[in-house]
Amino acid sequence: MTAMIEGQWRHPRNTAAHQKGGIHDDETATKLGFSGGTVAGSIHMEQFLPLCLQAFGESWWRSGVLSTYFKQATVDLQPVRCFLQQSATGQARVWMENEAKELILEGTAQLGECAEPTALGVRLQALREPEELRILREFEVDQQVAAQTRVEHHYVDQQLAVITESHDYFVSADALGARALPYTQVLRIFDPAEQLLAQPAVQPFVGLYGAIEIAFENGPVLASTDYQSTCTVVGLSDSPKTEVLWRASRLTLDGVGVARMLKMDRLMKNSSPLWAT
Repeated sequence: MTAMIEGQWRHPRNTAAHQKGGIHDDETATKLGFSGGTVAGSIHMEQFLPLCLQAFGESWWRSGVLSTYFKQATVDLQPVRCFLQQSATGQARVWMENEAKELILEGTAQLGECAEPTALGVRLQALREPEELRILREFEVDQQVAAQTRVEHHYVDQQLAVITESHDYFVSADALGARALPYTQVLRIFDPAEQLLAQPAVQPFVGLYGAIEIAFENGPVLASTDYQSTCTVVGLSDSPKTEVLWRASRLTLDGVGVARMLKMDRLMKNSSPLWAT
């Protein structure tokens, strides 16, 4: 019988509510059919840290892989709880629920490579060709860019003021020689290359995270440290309501891999004048 670990009820903050015109803004989000400005998926990922450390130990910091597919958006301070179901294969099932037991996200957690593909690996393999792209019409699979990047300590301090699950490694540099970045800031360190690669997208539109996988190769990712990152388009698709962009990023330090990210973004068709007719 495999063990299940249950997290505590937490109330994540919508830390980007002030960003007008985006999916985290109440006015914009409600116009697009959401109940309010949405909490970023990366904030929900941070809530899994105690469960992953309990299941996988300190090795999680070096080679942990958390792969999450977002099923339903939440709003500021909405209570959510996460779960981890261990298995004999080494890959655990993870998910998050709200108070009504509705599924907020689902995915997998593991150390390094497993015989089974990650939750997002399965979805990427099954990706179908898009019927029509208008916002993403200039994109092609295998497009790639590179950028220098770093995240300063003050961004970590800002996140620690609202984080659902903190850790000594985020607070102090004593153990690692520098402070580790929580998941929201790991996304930030990948952002410069992602933004370069996003430039051909036809504005205006509103997008939101559809799925995120963060895999440490030689983690953790550290604050105030200069890294190099690459970002590659690995998939394009669509649905009746969205255009879909998949990007794979890799972070290196002096040529050595530190972390990878696989991310899927949903671009709302009803937010773009290109889909007005």
